[in-house]
Amino acid sequence: MAYKNFNNFNKDKPRRAEAKRGKPDYRKHKPELEKKLNEQQSVPDDVCWGRQPVLDLVRDNPAKCARLLIANNVRPPYLDELTDLARKGKVVYQLVAPEALEKLCAGEHHQGVACRLNYAKPVELDEFIKSLDLKQANLFIVTDHIEDPHNLGAIARSAEAAGAVAVIYSKRRSALAGGTVVKTSAGAALRIPMIAVVNITRALEQLKAANFWCIGLDANSGEDLFNYDLPDNTALVVGAEGDGLSRLVKETCDSLVKINIAGKTGSLNASVAAALGMFEWRRKR
Repeated sequence: MAYKNFNNFNKDKPRRAEAKRGKPDYRKHKPELEKKLNEQQSVPDDVCWGRQPVLDLVRDNPAKCARLLIANNVRPPYLDELTDLARKGKVVYQLVAPEALEKLCAGEHHQGVACRLNYAKPVELDEFIKSLDLKQANLFIVTDHIEDPHNLGAIARSAEAAGAVAVIYSKRRSALAGGTVVKTSAGAALRIPMIAVVNITRALEQLKAANFWCIGLDANSGEDLFNYDLPDNTALVVGAEGDGLSRLVKETCDSLVKINIAGKTGSLNASVAAALGMFEWRRKR
């Protein structure tokens, strides 16, 4: 009996092997599957989350709130404060299951609240420059392909605090001014104009034509930032993480300045270097 079963087992083997060969090879589709998974795990650009960023948004910019989503396990006094502000600002809000926010925020620490943003019409650089009073001091922050949204958010936060008129960033090869930028900036990215441009070099030429002095932050060349007389109308240019300013951007700048470092660290984080430059401009005003 055992011998018969053994023969049957051998007879089945080719069919099993054939069935195995007929199965799809998922390894061939691994890049596509990973891409799809990453897309599912990213937060949409029009979502702001976290208790303090959402509270600031509803209080200071209710017109930018398309819909406020509150988890049904959020309790007073935060719930009362938020809903009172929403009613005052005529913001539509909805109580939802916590799982809905988990899905929307892709695992981010949303603290039970999120808000869909109602973005305004994009700001055009030429029109924005024309709207400025160039007899007063104006500071632009220009980011040369900052890819980390946390860095872009930190730069926007410092720019708003330093009194800059706008932050310029590239539409390509850069972090977009979405939910992560808004949260990291503590809502400042919704209070200061974030101007997206196609080409950073061309944007610098536009600023120079309007009599702005383009000053690039470079770790390895230029004068000491703290000995440099920053003009009233300045465009402070900050390079990408690790790579710094690109060659064309560096050549387009009117001047380069550096921050002298005493320790062995080769360079500062882009957002830290930008903040030092902004507040040095502010201090001299």
